[in-house]
Amino acid sequence: MPRAFSLEHAARDDPTILYRGTGCTGLLVTFFQYPSLNDFPSTRPPRERNARFRLSFAAIIASQAARPCESLSPQARQTQTMAYDSSAKRAPIPRRGPQAPRFIAIEGPLRVGKSTLARILAERLHARRVYDCEDNPFLPDFYNEKSGSAFRAQMYFLLERQKRLREALAVDSPAPLLSDFLMEKDRIFANLNLDDEELKLYERYYDLMAREIPAPDLVIYLQAKPETLRTRIAKKAARGESQISPEYVEEVARAYEHFFFRYEASDLLVINTSDIDFVERSDDLRQLLRRLEEPVKGTQYFLPLGQPE
Repeated sequence: MPRAFSLEHAARDDPTILYRGTGCTGLLVTFFQYPSLNDFPSTRPPRERNARFRLSFAAIIASQAARPCESLSPQARQTQTMAYDSSAKRAPIPRRGPQAPRFIAIEGPLRVGKSTLARILAERLHARRVYDCEDNPFLPDFYNEKSGSAFRAQMYFLLERQKRLREALAVDSPAPLLSDFLMEKDRIFANLNLDDEELKLYERYYDLMAREIPAPDLVIYLQAKPETLRTRIAKKAARGESQISPEYVEEVARAYEHFFFRYEASDLLVINTSDIDFVERSDDLRQLLRRLEEPVKGTQYFLPLGQPE
């Protein structure tokens, strides 16, 4: 078939992989084949995992793109559509003019650099900041895998995150608003951590509460390789995080990739932080700040000059 990418047949190494390869876009693409949802791999016990990716044939995991390539074949476009994770509902697409974004959210998996970048941008933009909830009293039990702790922790996060965003958005201020998190983040983790019955109850509350929160004008999505995230988690040595398994870190990173692959609720700037250091390398920070002075329309990718594509 016509191919927009140079693909490597990988079935010799893993019978669940159809193709894996990179092309002129710099896009990492992997096609997985699973006959049913129950065949989706998970390292978590069956009662604790939640394979909520709802894929009947294939999943596409996209990690980074640098420039456009020729059009995909009709078969590849159909596969892309099937890969959309419908469980992570999106906010209505807002209508925006050419003005600078007033509501910015920074997202990404654990220890990807959200708080560091949010602090820097809030200082430079003189923005009001909304902090994510880090004092959830149910997290220790969740990390210790106690029964029922996942639902209690997730409901606490949902209530607290919605409250923080709702109160911040209600303030009439000329300063822009910068949030350390996206409201849809809560649903990503709920789909990973809750069982089916817990998720049904959670979704009833989520649908009621999320509708009060508008989509941001701009979302900055920070990516990193799972091994990079694990290194940063170990370096941070935060209380409780030492109990997070490498498999769970990879599951979270993969869930974020699925969610943002077809995200359209806001303008989206994707930054792979595996080789970018905003704290230690001032040039990386300067280039990003210059990029943010320009409009972001649709989904765009940031790669500092001098970094490998």
